[in-house]
Amino acid sequence: MVARINTVAFQGIDVLGVDVQVQMASGLPAFTIVGLPDKAVSEARERVRAALGAIGLALPPKRITINLAPADVSKEGSHFDLAIAVALLADMGVLPIEEISRFAAVGELALDGTISSVNGVLPAAIHCNAMELGLICPQAQGSEAAWAGDMDILAPPDILALVNHFKGTQLLGSPKPGLADNGIVYPDLADIKGQESAKRALEIAAAGGHNMLMCGPPGAGKSMLAARLPGLLPPLDTEEILEASMIQSLAGLLSSGGLTRQRPFRDPHHSASQAALVGGGHKAKPGEVSLAHNGVLFLDELPEFQRLALEALRQPLETGRVTIARANAHVSYPARFQLVAAMNPCRCGYLDDPAQACSRAPRCAENYQSKISGPLFDRIDLHVDVPALSATDLSLPPPREGSDAVAVRVAAARKLQKQRYAHHPLVRTNAEADGALLEKCAAPDPAARNLLIEAADRMRLSARGYHRVLRVARTLADLDVVHCDCDPMAPITRIHIAEALSYRRMQTGRDPVKLRA
Repeated sequence: MVARINTVAFQGIDVLGVDVQVQMASGLPAFTIVGLPDKAVSEARERVRAALGAIGLALPPKRITINLAPADVSKEGSHFDLAIAVALLADMGVLPIEEISRFAAVGELALDGTISSVNGVLPAAIHCNAMELGLICPQAQGSEAAWAGDMDILAPPDILALVNHFKGTQLLGSPKPGLADNGIVYPDLADIKGQESAKRALEIAAAGGHNMLMCGPPGAGKSMLAARLPGLLPPLDTEEILEASMIQSLAGLLSSGGLTRQRPFRDPHHSASQAALVGGGHKAKPGEVSLAHNGVLFLDELPEFQRLALEALRQPLETGRVTIARANAHVSYPARFQLVAAMNPCRCGYLDDPAQACSRAPRCAENYQSKISGPLFDRIDLHVDVPALSATDLSLPPPREGSDAVAVRVAAARKLQKQRYAHHPLVRTNAEADGALLEKCAAPDPAARNLLIEAADRMRLSARGYHRVLRVARTLADLDVVHCDCDPMAPITRIHIAEALSYRRMQTGRDPVKLRA
């Protein structure tokens, strides 16, 4: 007789069902695991043997074969331990075969029989719920698995508690969905003196989900502004929580089995490789763009990143998804993130200060900024100059308006967008609107359209740049709606187009384009 239990394997964000089959036959004693196991799976036999010995059970002196089907799919990770142990216990008559066949199991076994946390419990639970299966997982991750919905979840602390549950001597309660209390307190926007134009652009970026690039000398406050963006963003809704948490679960970043409503904020160092940014490596793990899904990816010192790594951001910025193609893996991860970047205007950083600029200006600025390609610049909606602050500016009293007041306006603007795009599930913010939907929801009035057409010709805007101006103008109109409580579908005016155009990038060394008033 062959005992069976279900478990899962991961290919990117996709979950594949795996059938764990155990056969004990007569012959020389052996313990073999087949089905393309990696090193961690092959070593499960020693952990399982020790864990069963810890509860007073010994494997029979038979030829034991564990088959992980389908056999042509690579099996990676230590989460197969628990499924193998449960299937063995069923074949030994310790657990009822019929009952465990209705469950899937994920968890790593310690040598003393305790069940340790593993990556990917949340996506495994969602898969099991869709397949109408129950789930056996580590106790520390029961609250994580409970977010998958109404299903049978067993979260035992050790293998003995699981055996006692099925024997009826120690019943395990159903875990409840848990929220992690990260205790993060974001810095306040009121801490920044001056830089009113940059603060305005930061509010626009937060309200519409727009990509933003800040350029200015060292010490102007670019990193401080970026650090305050998460405090302006609204919390994740239930659907966004599950999307972001599934990726964090695969990466092992969920603490204490609880999910969080705070938007991800990732700020990798500029030495990050291409695989670290977009994902990859030997096991095609999610990169920073996926870990920032539904949140913010902040790249400080943008030109100092590897050129290939930056160019790899172009497709995720457009599609909201990254596909990693390797010889041994072809996986896909969601990557709908908001890019916020900061850079100096040149290598020395003092391009606009004749007293401190190097002798090679402005040629040094052109060479420095040329490290970033035009197509990547074109995908950034807001280009903001952050000038140096004088000692007089720094001596002024703190501004009255802080992050709380700005966050209220941002939340109101996001609420308008959620209502506007309610029938378009793939669009949540103005930055994601495109095509006919953008033309419908961001229709400018005649005067505004004439200004946009003239500016597009004079500034040589690409089709992408043209539509990004419309998206920013729609966000500006939404913020005006929040201020004056007018019609949410009011057309975009000339003022909105003019301000949106002011955020488009001007090439270094070129005079700004003059438009007719």
